[in-house]
Amino acid sequence: MPNQTHPEIAEDDRPLWTAVRRGWSKRCPCCGAGPLLRGYLKVRDTCAVCGEELHHQRADDGPAYLTILIVGHLLAPALMFVYVRWTPEPLTMFSAFTVATVALSLFLLPRLKGVMIAIQWAKRMHGFGRDLPAP
Repeated sequence: MPNQTHPEIAEDDRPLWTAVRRGWSKRCPCCGAGPLLRGYLKVRDTCAVCGEELHHQRADDGPAYLTILIVGHLLAPALMFVYVRWTPEPLTMFSAFTVATVALSLFLLPRLKGVMIAIQWAKRMHGFGRDLPAP
């Protein structure tokens, strides 16, 4: 469906799910080849392969909130199941679930940041859109 303001520009020329998959892989949402991150969570200013500007991103605290939400919803039922099924020693259970929480959080955080940046890119949010002429 064409854009109502600018009919010559299609809304779907930036496929959302392709961008999300690339973001999950920590790759540039535009080309999928260049790395999105310069470290663990630092976003590159531009893609090294296609030159897409990435400094517009505004992921802020969103990835951290999503990480907490997902980890909590996965490990809280697991904690209850383990406690009811095997009733382990408290220190054993604490140690195992601490390691699981930290590992899952460290795994998810950069990937969710990539997903949030990819969604912003695909939806042309926060400066990722083209400079369009006034209607």
